Order: sequence, then structure tokens, then C-alpha cells
Amino acid sequence: QVQMVESGGGSVQAGGSLRLSCVVSGDTLSVNCMGWFRQAPGKEREGVATIYNAGNPSYADSVLGRFTISHDNNKDTVFLQMNSLKPEDTAMYYCAASRVNRFLECSNRRESDFRNWGQGTQVTVSS
Repeated sequence: QVQMVESGGGSVQAGGSLRLSCVVSGDTLSVNCMGWFRQAPGKEREGVATIYNAGNPSYADSVLGRFTISHDNNKDTVFLQMNSLKPEDTAMYYCAASRVNRFLECSNRRESDFRNWGQGTQVTVSS
């Protein structure tokens, strides 16, 4: 089993920045792909960013150029740096782990490929 604990959410004004952290523990050797997803009220959960083998990121078009995903192997932590935040970025953000073994599968950000999920951290962006 893989456990994840997210932190770093909060409330900011539009244009501001936040950095989310996800500490990963447990059976991490089999995890090749880590991702951040988000779910806004009344909307489906969407994949924001994923990183394959700690070094190959992919992003949703809506966050490309504003968000950066990274993976610190030494600390077993995945980060999501969010800059130029917009009100439409408001959502619960979840960290997730997947055992897919190809970059293409990881970059698809398909929710069904991710078997382990954190509890989420709330991000609220005001205009």
C-alpha cells in the first residue's frame, strides 16, 4: 500500500502563488507515476499534472506555463508549484500514485490508472 499526505493549500488572491506538497510512504518502489488532480464543486475530478519516474512531467493545458510538478526522491515528496493563480483554479487538490510503466500512460492523467489517493488539500483563489 501507498499512503500520501498533502499540505500547502490555502486562500490566495488571483495572481498569487501556492506550493502543494505530498509526502509519500509505504510501497513506493512500485510507483512510477505521481500526479496531482483537482475537483471543483459540481465538476468532475481532472488531472492537473503528472510526473513519470521523477523526471518527466506532463500538464493539463489549463495550467501549462503556470504550474510545475516536481519529485524529490530523497524526501519521497511530490510538489506542485502553482503561480499566477486564477479563480478557476479553486478546487480540492489531490495527490495520487500510479503503477503504470510507460510515460504515455502517465501523461494521459487518467484517473482510473491511479490506485492510491491522498485526502486532499483545499485551494481557494479569490478575484
